[in-house]
Amino acid sequence: MTAQEKIPSSLLQKTDRPLRICLLGYRSHPFVGGQGVYLNYLSKALVDVGHRVDVISGPPYPELDPRVTLIKKPSLDLFAAPSHVMALRPKHLTSWSDFFEWWAMLTGGFAEPYTFSRRVAKHMKRHGSDYDIVHDNQCLGYGLLKLQKQGIPTVATVHHPITRDRQLALDAAPNWKHRLLVRRWHSFLGMQKKVVKKLDHIVTVSEQSRTDISQAFDRAERDISLIYNGIDTDTFAPRDNISAKPFRVMTTASADQPLKGLKYLLDAIAALKPQHPQLELLVVGKLKEGGQTEKQLKSLKLSDSVKFVSGISTEKLVDYYNQASVVVSPSLYEGFGLPAGEAMACGCAVISSDGGALPEVVGDAGIVVPKGNSQALQQALEKVLTDDAYRQSLGKKGRERILETFCWRVAAKEFTDYYHQILDNAAAS
Repeated sequence: MTAQEKIPSSLLQKTDRPLRICLLGYRSHPFVGGQGVYLNYLSKALVDVGHRVDVISGPPYPELDPRVTLIKKPSLDLFAAPSHVMALRPKHLTSWSDFFEWWAMLTGGFAEPYTFSRRVAKHMKRHGSDYDIVHDNQCLGYGLLKLQKQGIPTVATVHHPITRDRQLALDAAPNWKHRLLVRRWHSFLGMQKKVVKKLDHIVTVSEQSRTDISQAFDRAERDISLIYNGIDTDTFAPRDNISAKPFRVMTTASADQPLKGLKYLLDAIAALKPQHPQLELLVVGKLKEGGQTEKQLKSLKLSDSVKFVSGISTEKLVDYYNQASVVVSPSLYEGFGLPAGEAMACGCAVISSDGGALPEVVGDAGIVVPKGNSQALQQALEKVLTDDAYRQSLGKKGRERILETFCWRVAAKEFTDYYHQILDNAAAS
C-alpha cells in the first residue's frame, strides 16, 4: 500500500496545492533531545500528504525519510570536538558566525541558535524563492527575522520556553559561581524572547506550553497557535514477539539535567529494592562521569541495578519499550512529553509526573503523580509492578489514546491548513 493510499480522504483536501516547505533545526540529533525526532516525523508526515520538504540542519544531523532532502549547514560542532578551545582554525577567522560560536563557548555561552540562523539567512538570500514557507524548530535566532523581512513566510515551533530549564538549573546550582555560569550559558534567551515577540507566526505543541510561552516571552496566548505533536504509531507499536521483563522499569532522561527529574526516580527505585531485589532500571541517556547522577547511584548503592544506553536506533528503542514492564516520565517540566507518548503507543504502562504538558498526553490512560515526589513514584511503581491485570489495562488504554488523539497524519493535515492560512492571508494583504 502506498503512502497516499493510507491517507484518509479528509486529509487530502488540499493536496492539489502541494507546498514547498523548508524545515530548520539548529541541531537535530536523531535519538536524543527530541528535536531531530520532531523533524524526522514532521517532514515524513508532510511528504506523505503530497508536499515537497527540505530540512536544513546543523550537526548532529537527523535521520530522515528518503523523500526528504537534507541540506547540511556545518557549525564548529564544539560539543563533539576533543577540545573546543583548540577547535578554531585560521579559516574560521573569516567567518563571524564561526568565530562567535567559538568565542561564546570559550566564555561559557551557547551561540548555536544565533549562528545557525545567520547561516540560514545567508543561504536564503540565494534560495529563498525555492520555498513557499520556512518552518523553524526552536532555533529562534535573529536570522528568522531577516527571512521575514525578505518576505519569506516564516513559522517557528516553540516546544517550551527554555526559561524553565534555566530556572531549574539555577535552583540546583551549588554556589554563586555556578549560577553565573548558568546565566551565561542561557544568555541566548534574550534573543529568543525578542524573536518570539516579533515573528508573525508562532506555533506550539500543548496548552501548557502556550501558557508558559505567553508568560515567558510576553506574547499573547491568542497569537500562539497549537498543533499537537504526533506519534509514529506504525513504528512505535506493540511487538508480539517481545515479552515485558518483570520488574524492568524504563525512562528516557539526560543524566544531570535537573529538569528531567531522574533523581526522584532513583530515590523511588532505591526505596523499592529491599522488597523487590530483582528491580532494574534502564535509562535511555548518557551517564556523565563524575556527575551528580553517578554520585547518587553510588550513594544509593544502585550502580548494579541501573543501566544507561545511548546512541541507539529507533528499532532498538521500540524493543526496549516493549521489554519494559513500566515506563516512567519523572520530568519536572515537559513542553509535550514525547517519550511518554511513544511508550503508550507501544502498549506499555506509563507513570508520569504532572510536570508541564505530561498530563495532557497521558490523560487517564496512565498514572500521573506530583512532580518531584519520590514517594508518589514509589507507590505508583509498587501498584503497577505487582498487579499484572492493572498494568496490562494501562498499556491497552495508552495505545488507544495515542491512536485516537496523537497521530502524525492529523498533525500533517493541521499544519497543511495552517500553512495555507498563512499564505492566503499574506496574498490578501
